Amino acid sequence: MAEQSDPVPSRLAAIAPALPFWLSLGLVPLVWLGALQGGLWVLLPIVATWYLFSALDAVLGLNLDNLDPQTGEDQLFWYRLVTLIWVPLQAVSLFGLIWYVSRAGHLNGWETFGVFFGIGVLTGTVGINYSHELMHQKNALERWLGDLLLAMVLYSHFRSEHLLVHHRYVGTSRDPVTARYNEGFHRFYPRVLRQSLVSAFKAEAAMQARRGRPWYHAGNPFWRYAALQAGMLAIAAALGGWIGVGLFLLQAGVAIWQLELVNYIEHYGLTRKHLGDGKYEHVKPRHSWNAAQKASNWLLINLQRHSDHHYKPDRRFPLLQTYAEDEAPQLPYGYPVMTMAAMIPPLWRRVMNPRVRQWRARHYPEITDWTPYNRASLPPPR
Repeated sequence: MAEQSDPVPSRLAAIAPALPFWLSLGLVPLVWLGALQGGLWVLLPIVATWYLFSALDAVLGLNLDNLDPQTGEDQLFWYRLVTLIWVPLQAVSLFGLIWYVSRAGHLNGWETFGVFFGIGVLTGTVGINYSHELMHQKNALERWLGDLLLAMVLYSHFRSEHLLVHHRYVGTSRDPVTARYNEGFHRFYPRVLRQSLVSAFKAEAAMQARRGRPWYHAGNPFWRYAALQAGMLAIAAALGGWIGVGLFLLQAGVAIWQLELVNYIEHYGLTRKHLGDGKYEHVKPRHSWNAAQKASNWLLINLQRHSDHHYKPDRRFPLLQTYAEDEAPQLPYGYPVMTMAAMIPPLWRRVMNPRVRQWRARHYPEITDWTPYNRASLPPPR
């Protein structure tokens, strides 16, 4: 009788490659530890997310390996699972800490602020990023989970803006999220907050119009967004009263700031060539900044392989491909370092403006006047 193969080693072999992407789960106990201990412990999630992963990037270097993009769904279970279980973990942590901190007598005002600033780093760096992965999938459950994550930070319209506006108009004047050359983050941030909400609503209203419906039709997802966000605020109020609502708003504000910092660096100064008559070239790998740093790609589930994401938006994160410098521009550091640099505009311009100019000379030597692109004054794409 032939011996049966041991399923344990084969199971471990399937799990092992996915395990580094589970490191984000380690941030959850750090938030709870900060709330329980107070003091400098409240800084743990911030230190881990921004500085520890930056240090790991420096030590571990780059990951230039690509999985076979034809890998089947059945082989991606352990990669997908981390994005699915994050949703209840985030909900329990967010609302559990609203209940706990609003009653905790050992935390002063600054410590309370620190705890929920750390939660905002969590819900922004990880939660919104995971919602981004989920919203791109065809599975209805995953899309709903993505909506729940966005509602927890009061940024539900990001789904509409991202899918209907950003992916279609990236690198053009019609995309609010494409940061203009020489536009500092402190100018970009208020602009994108205002324009993204408006563009998302207009995109959904246009979708309803194409279906012969008014904008206020029940099929407009903005009704769902409003209901989910109101529900989240109601839970916060029920658990912590007005203090709970304030803490919820604090973490949401930090999370949105984290998201837009990432949006800022992903396409800074990169524009698609205007072909005339409101037409632009197709999106190519060259229109997104990439970073191959290993540890920050673990934390951000390969978000830094951003060129391939725009090439294949529904491709699951483990299958995203990395590109060489001649195909896609590369950031000098991973997102944690680059987002910190973005908060200091003179430093950002010193690091990134020469790279944008080199990118222009490499890919578009025929364009001698970039003024219209810099001012985003070209005709909007049709």
